[in-house]
Amino acid sequence: MTSRREPRLADAAEIAAEQGLTPARITALYTGREANAAGEPFPEPVDKRGRARLWDHAAVTKWFAHRAPARLAEHAPPSLAPETLLNAADASRYLGYKNTNQVTTFVRDHPGYFPEPDVVEEKGTAENPYRRQLWKVQTLRDWMATRPGRGRRAGAKEAPPLPDVPVDGDPDELLGASQAAALLGYKSVGSFSSSLSQGNLPLLKTTDGVAENAGRQNGRRRWTRRRILDQAAQRSKK
Repeated sequence: MTSRREPRLADAAEIAAEQGLTPARITALYTGREANAAGEPFPEPVDKRGRARLWDHAAVTKWFAHRAPARLAEHAPPSLAPETLLNAADASRYLGYKNTNQVTTFVRDHPGYFPEPDVVEEKGTAENPYRRQLWKVQTLRDWMATRPGRGRRAGAKEAPPLPDVPVDGDPDELLGASQAAALLGYKSVGSFSSSLSQGNLPLLKTTDGVAENAGRQNGRRRWTRRRILDQAAQRSKK
């Protein structure tokens, strides 16, 4: 029998923190049944934790993603030279998001949705390295011109096909998201990443390494072929 995995639940405080709002505003969006430009009401809660309402996290995230373009369309970004470089927080503000972590969330959780950084700087020390990602203002302007609302972005390219990944390769070889998506049977990296972020791939919660000497891929998560195939076998039993 196929088991159905329970959705990730979130209360008003958790949703507010992600969206750069207040818990009271989330409650108001629900109690007032405010709708976006397309008339879609805020999702109904699916459970309670004490007196706190709990929502399906994926449903609420989808609602905000559809609602954002109507609100952001009124945002007038500051006048900056096209070649100006902005970090993730400044890029979020430039694009009109209240949550300064929004661009970071796009890049981390939704591969292919947001443009790759124009510059990646390796910072810190050998003991405590970190990467700073920077986007040109022109890159952000180009993305704003075709920002997603419902469905696929106008003028956006189709997602590239996933690679052909052999199951009988070196079990200890480190593979990236596109290769993992292919081995797990997903149609795109985006659907794999969404499932991973929702906790549907528990064996991949732990990574086996990160990409090195791979240009813009530096720091991206990597898993062994063995771990990915173990996850594939677990999925096939459901």
